[in-house]
Amino acid sequence: MGEFLAGISGIAAAFGLSTSAGLNAYIPLLVVAVVGRLSAITGWNLINLRQPWDTLTSWWIIGLLLVLMVIEFTVDKIPAVDTVNDVIQTVVRPAAGAVLFAANAKVVTDVHPVLALACGLLLAGGVHAVKATVRPVITASTAGTANPIVSVAEDVLAAVISILSVVVPILMAAILIIVLTTLIWLMWRKRARAAA
Repeated sequence: MGEFLAGISGIAAAFGLSTSAGLNAYIPLLVVAVVGRLSAITGWNLINLRQPWDTLTSWWIIGLLLVLMVIEFTVDKIPAVDTVNDVIQTVVRPAAGAVLFAANAKVVTDVHPVLALACGLLLAGGVHAVKATVRPVITASTAGTANPIVSVAEDVLAAVISILSVVVPILMAAILIIVLTTLIWLMWRKRARAAA
C-alpha cells in the first residue's frame, strides 16, 4: 500500500511540476534540485531522484538554474523582450516539463520513459502555449504596463505550484483537476451561450 501511495504521489508531483514549467521552466527545476539536494543531505526523503535525474542536485546545476531563473525573471518583465523570450522558451519550457515529469514520476521504472517525457512535454507545452498567446494581447491592450505585474504573478504561481507539488503532491493534483475542470466547464458554458 505504501508503494502504491508513493507512486500516486510521484505522479501527482510530476503533473504539478510539469504544469508549473509551462509558466517558468527554471523555478520548478530549481525547486526540485534544491529539495533533492536537501533531501540527500538531511534524509527528508521528499524527493528521491534516480539516475540520471539526480544530476539536478549538483551544486553546479543548482547555480546554473539560479542564474537562468534570474535572467528569465528579468527579461520576462520587459515589453517586446518578453515576446522574444516566449519564442525561445517554446523549446525550453516543454523540455523542462518533460524532464520534471520523468524525474518525479516515482513509477518511471514501470512506465515507459518516452510516455513520461511525452506527458511532461504536453503539459508544459500546453501551459506555455496559453501563456505565449495571452501575453502579447496583454502587452498590446495595456501598452506593456501590465507586463511586470502579470509576469510576477506567473512566477509566484509557478513557485507555489512547484512547492506544493513537492510538499503535498496529492493536494496539488486535486487543485489542478478542479481548476482544469472549472476552465473546461466555463468554456463549454460560454460556447453554449454563444450558440443560443
